[in-house]
Amino acid sequence: MDNLLGLLRIKIKRGVNLAVRDVRSSDPYVVVKMGKQKLKTRVINKDVNPEWNEDLTLSVSDPNLTVKLTVYDHDMFSMDDKMGDAEFDIKPFLDALKMNLDGLPCGTVITRVTPCRSNCLAEETKVVWQDNKVVQDMCLRLKNVECGEVELQLQWIDLPGSKR
Repeated sequence: MDNLLGLLRIKIKRGVNLAVRDVRSSDPYVVVKMGKQKLKTRVINKDVNPEWNEDLTLSVSDPNLTVKLTVYDHDMFSMDDKMGDAEFDIKPFLDALKMNLDGLPCGTVITRVTPCRSNCLAEETKVVWQDNKVVQDMCLRLKNVECGEVELQLQWIDLPGSKR
């Protein structure tokens, strides 16, 4: 707890065009991992375009760790099927938090991250100053699967006495 920087709230918004793993659909859920932490969303039954709108909160002590996201199809009588995975770097987001942003107009773009081979971004993502908070919306293209994207949003929660 000594070197805790703060909490990263990841809002898993929705999945888009996820892979079919059952007869005609899938029962998807998302697992988010960072370091030794692991959190998951609820299962959405029979939907390849699920809307989770679920907040998962990770404690951040190492800014260099990547966040790994895996989508699974829930199966009742067998192992859950993997429906793809993605990972993303939180460093650009954390760097934006270090800036003095007080007084900036709402909606100001602090930084941009473009898709490249080393990230899973489906499109450019912007770190934005929104309602006195740093927010980043991103759309991740799933790897190791035929199709699918996951939309999410990052927000930061400062903790009293944290090292940020």
